[in-house]
Amino acid sequence: MNLFLDTNVAAGLIASTVRIATPLMFAALGATLCEAAGTFGVCVEGMMLMGAFSGAVVEYLSGNYMAGLLFSALGGATIGLIMTVVTGRFRTDHMVTGLSVNILVAGVTSFALRALFGGRAPNLQLPTPGPVLIPGLSKLPVIGPGLFHQTLLTYVAFACPFLLHLLMRRTQTGLLVRATGENPSAVFAAGSSPAAVRGWALIAAGAFAGVGGAALALDQLGTFTDGMTNGRGFIALAAVLIGRWRPVPVMLACLLFGASNAVGLNMQGWGLSTSSYVIQMAPYLMALAVLCFFGRATRMPSALGTAIVRH
Repeated sequence: MNLFLDTNVAAGLIASTVRIATPLMFAALGATLCEAAGTFGVCVEGMMLMGAFSGAVVEYLSGNYMAGLLFSALGGATIGLIMTVVTGRFRTDHMVTGLSVNILVAGVTSFALRALFGGRAPNLQLPTPGPVLIPGLSKLPVIGPGLFHQTLLTYVAFACPFLLHLLMRRTQTGLLVRATGENPSAVFAAGSSPAAVRGWALIAAGAFAGVGGAALALDQLGTFTDGMTNGRGFIALAAVLIGRWRPVPVMLACLLFGASNAVGLNMQGWGLSTSSYVIQMAPYLMALAVLCFFGRATRMPSALGTAIVRH
């Protein structure tokens, strides 16, 4: 118990929670957007991985962090475009297509990484941006070092749920997205194209998830390795389900998973005898436990996963 009363330990735990939750938030917000429009977000894992790969390679070759961040978003958006064409034009099953895309991206990124650098995976070393201290707030005890000693991209991640909430609930665009996920025929009758709405939502979701990959590769680890997202896209999907497709509760769910992972990672540093395998399992066990309690009571968008009939 004294561990958690120590201010340094508490501040470190908060900082780890926020850092771990940041990539999850970007991916989960992307999944929230595309699922609200009626497309299952199973492919966010692949979107994140493509974003991490694109950003890391571009920053490594150009030495420009902002170029890497831009190409991370473009890489994820490209996967969203592929999903749009396959599920919209050919009406394939969303779940099967999403899983296939994840496997495809894992293979493509591994192959491309070696093809670009002479047949073997290079040891990409990327400089990570330093923390941006918020004047005044960063001096607060415990929460100051934990919350306000973060990178700029982390602050953006925490602003996005509130901005997305305003978009979804207070704008005509948000109304169209939600209506497409509930009743595409009504959107068509109102003079809009539900297929186009779904397509743009998927592309935007890809950009969000791609930036999540950038948060992992460019901001936190400073490298890219095969399959480095390691299931984070699926944890993000669990957060979407727990948050019931509402951006702010989705953010809180991501923080819950981040806290679970942070506690596991810090256990060994606290001198507690814990297997590394248990630490790796912790966020997934947390996801299963929470879904068992809350998953059954969740009402999905009515048209989620259904094909749009062209009139």
